[in-house]
Amino acid sequence: MTRSDLTKLSAAEARTALDKGKCSSVELTQAYLNRIDQIDGKVHAFLHVMRDVALGQAEAADARIASGDAQPLTGVPVALKDILVTTDAPTTAASKILDGYVSPYDATVVARLREQGAVFVGKTNTDEFAMGSSTENSAFGATYNPWNLSKVPGGSSGGSAASVAAREAVIALGSDTGGSIRQPAGFCGVVGLKPTYGRVSRYGLIAFASSLDQIGPISRTVEDAAIMLNAIAGHDPHDSTSAPGEVPNFRAGLRTDLNGVRIGIAREYSVAGMEQGVTDAVAAAIKQLEDQGAELVDISLPHTEYALATYYITAPAEASANLARFDGVKYGMRIDRATLQDTYRTTRGRGFGAEVKRRIMLGAYALSSGYYDAYYVKAQKVRTLIKQDFDEAFKKVDVIAGPTSPTVAFGVGSRMDDPYQMYLADIFTIPANIAGTPGVALPCGFSEGLPVSLQLLGKAFDEGTLLGVAHAYEQAAGWCKHTAEI
Repeated sequence: MTRSDLTKLSAAEARTALDKGKCSSVELTQAYLNRIDQIDGKVHAFLHVMRDVALGQAEAADARIASGDAQPLTGVPVALKDILVTTDAPTTAASKILDGYVSPYDATVVARLREQGAVFVGKTNTDEFAMGSSTENSAFGATYNPWNLSKVPGGSSGGSAASVAAREAVIALGSDTGGSIRQPAGFCGVVGLKPTYGRVSRYGLIAFASSLDQIGPISRTVEDAAIMLNAIAGHDPHDSTSAPGEVPNFRAGLRTDLNGVRIGIAREYSVAGMEQGVTDAVAAAIKQLEDQGAELVDISLPHTEYALATYYITAPAEASANLARFDGVKYGMRIDRATLQDTYRTTRGRGFGAEVKRRIMLGAYALSSGYYDAYYVKAQKVRTLIKQDFDEAFKKVDVIAGPTSPTVAFGVGSRMDDPYQMYLADIFTIPANIAGTPGVALPCGFSEGLPVSLQLLGKAFDEGTLLGVAHAYEQAAGWCKHTAEI
């Protein structure tokens, strides 16, 4: 196989090629490292390329494969969002305040991939501390969409999505607090899965909003997402919010027909300002689901209109508490001044970017005396109502279908001066984080030469059904075969 062919393989195809001796992990890894050298100057998906680590892991993987001890991801090149701590590469969260920081321990998901023998090609760019929808808020420069370098890749996991779309990694990990896996996956024409809250350990994920954050895969196919989810899911004693119980074999549950599946169509998932190309592509995708045997059911999620406001009270409030630890005392940037307070103020003032400061201030205000009940407590009550909407809907349907984003990827710099318009990019993805339910984004067409994405939402801890429906659609529609030419 040529190097170009190697970088077109899915994780499942790479497993077959490795096991049949069509290539070695060293050859596969080198092909991806060469690809990064070739194009990442244009895309800027990576903040740190782990070249020596990757080649060492690939050599170990080849020995493991030769001994007959290969796991699904043994020898497969993986990219890691630079918000997951690693012992052998810096973890910066794309912030100056953590520039050069190397963790003394691995995130649980990273440790589980190491156990499988995965190969880490690098740490990917993100909006600073995962706060953003375009990967323009990184302290180390923006990432660009492989389909059109004048467009954003989405965020905050834009580096991970771009790395998969640009064939710089077979598969990647991202994090999703309000859509940060699904929205960039949608903008970059790949698959993004946000698991149920608690399905995957958050230990070693630099926290943004602890009650909303979830780690998940970004991949070329739904099958690959299922493979990765099986590798990282399961209870972790280090994370009290990780759910106990056995993890099903998600890959084994993939299906090719939709007979008997009830798919909900929520009237609230169509808003003013949606691009016509997105509306048309999603409508065609829903018709395809029906043609495959699914029953379409009209449903209502009446409190959806309050989701954005609920999120932008809850998430900044939790962020203001989580980011208090970055003060220059134990790790990261430190700018000494005459007093401790001045040291804190100067370190945090220079270390944090504008969007992070904005959200810390919003959160501190929402939690402050006299405003806590009016804002934070009220937001939590509305959050309960939004979750109840989903609970009621899933009594009638198995999956909910709609758009991932109201638009295709927008222009670099076009929304940086308008935070509200930037926040609206996540209007369809945020409700799933508020409710804790799983969601998957997958390609469903094109508009103006850019990918359009279908979002499917499922019941809590029922990723099996969700991935099964997504796989059936993907196989029938064939959009996963389209790749960015860069």
